[in-house]
Amino acid sequence: MTTAFLNGDFLPLSEAKISPMDRGFLFGDGIYEVIPTYSGNPVGFNGHAARMAEGLRAIGIDNPYDKEAWRDIVTNLVAKNSASFTSSNIGVYLHVSRGTDTKRFHAYPSNIAPTVFGFVFEIAPPQVVSRTDVKPLKVALEQDKRWQRCHIKSTSLLGNVMHFQQGVDAGVNETILYNQDGNITEASSCNVFMVKDGVIYTPPLNHELLPGITRAIALEAFASVGLDVKETWFSKESLLSADEVWLTSSSKEVAPVVEVNGKTIGSGDVGEVWEKAIKAYHAHKFEA
Repeated sequence: MTTAFLNGDFLPLSEAKISPMDRGFLFGDGIYEVIPTYSGNPVGFNGHAARMAEGLRAIGIDNPYDKEAWRDIVTNLVAKNSASFTSSNIGVYLHVSRGTDTKRFHAYPSNIAPTVFGFVFEIAPPQVVSRTDVKPLKVALEQDKRWQRCHIKSTSLLGNVMHFQQGVDAGVNETILYNQDGNITEASSCNVFMVKDGVIYTPPLNHELLPGITRAIALEAFASVGLDVKETWFSKESLLSADEVWLTSSSKEVAPVVEVNGKTIGSGDVGEVWEKAIKAYHAHKFEA
């Protein structure tokens, strides 16, 4: 049985309970992070902690812990659960809602304590670095119909869930999204990169996409080995004519895509630039 964290206590996950009046349950009024760890080492912890702090600030919730206290929670969750899994690849989910009120009312209540919850789950091993061994992805392509504050990692994920389900219904791995201008924003649970003529492109950060921690680590890693990267908008037509397409996330790391909406990307094989990119990412990921 796995151990969870709830409001200062470590306890069996099956015993972790919240009130149905919690605003996280009623409104999705909260912020979350997912931090991958490998053999106990977290990837991008500083970035995840900073993004959580910024998300809480953006929606007016006082951060209940400082960075080192969050680190202790992550470390303890991994240590207390390591024997429960067959591998040392463990994801840590952290969730802060505004807390439990006495009534259902849309406005932010005063003088309630945030609800803090954490649990762990087994994740896939690190991405392989060989073009011939990696399992590439196929994805759908849809217009982005979510809200206009996607830069906040809110627990209100219905829009993302619906877009991800479109991919599931289409029998593919993900759904890449484009805005009203026809420009790629992100995927339902990942950031998006493409390669054209040896240059790596990814959309610039704004309110339409999440500032992914894996995205940030990847950009630093790519630059460190001299790969040519541009943060700029590109259209869905450009995506479909790209030489390579990748998705990045905490669980997928840098994942190659060989088909978008039924159209083969490039030659249909995982590209040479991806192989350089994933090697650079692996060399850099624990430095973030």
